[in-house]
Amino acid sequence: MKSLLPPVVVNGVTLDPARIAAEAQNHPAPKGKPGAAWQAAARALATRELLLQEAVRRGIEPTPAEIAPGQWETEDEALITALLETAVTPVSADEARMRAIYEADPDRFRAPSLYEAAHILLAASPDDAGAVADARATADKLLAQLATSPQAFGRLAAEYSACSSKTSGGVLGQLSSGDTVPEFEAALAQMPEGSIAPEPVQSRYGLHVIRLDGRIIGEVLPFESVLPGLRDAHDKAAWLRASRDFIAELFSRAEISGFRITTEAPAGEPDKRGLA
Repeated sequence: MKSLLPPVVVNGVTLDPARIAAEAQNHPAPKGKPGAAWQAAARALATRELLLQEAVRRGIEPTPAEIAPGQWETEDEALITALLETAVTPVSADEARMRAIYEADPDRFRAPSLYEAAHILLAASPDDAGAVADARATADKLLAQLATSPQAFGRLAAEYSACSSKTSGGVLGQLSSGDTVPEFEAALAQMPEGSIAPEPVQSRYGLHVIRLDGRIIGEVLPFESVLPGLRDAHDKAAWLRASRDFIAELFSRAEISGFRITTEAPAGEPDKRGLA
């Protein structure tokens, strides 16, 4: 059956419609816009074609690199990598600018906070509405008891908790950032010391009744220790901006037909192998 979609032609090269259809599987379409995935796929493959054409125009020779043990770049990937390394020149990080970012909001650069906490885990899969409802009913019952008898936390943990910490009264010991699921950590950050969270906290494991026994707020780190991270973040963002500008320039000079060229960056977020 002949496709009703127009051929996509990039500087005289017609892109294979089957490749566009396959690439479209990697671009989910927003609801009500079934053609958006095809457009995104066409744009991605047009970007790749433009990069390859530019690499050939510049006389770049491919030198495939080993990207994992036994796994090598294709010649096309090597061409695009070499082109981007040659043509994309991001703006270097300026230490004065990095210091201004640091001094504008030093609280962003604190060491991780430490928490002493305990919990009662009522196991329930988020996909099981009945189990979640039962766990919430139990959590509400426990919170009602703890409101009048907070000293019963350990006993209730031993009786109800599905976590191995039940053998120590629900005590989890010292926790730092990343030691728990995000929902649990966010609750700890908001709770007063010595309190029990008034509502159960839901995570992928179930519902947690949480007690915060203590908190040590991480100190603001010195500028010298955060500078490498700031510079790395700047370099990645600068490379992305410069690569988008370079690809936008290629699009502006190209003769392309068959899909809608938007004013947004046509390359999306290419990596250094040029894959859109």
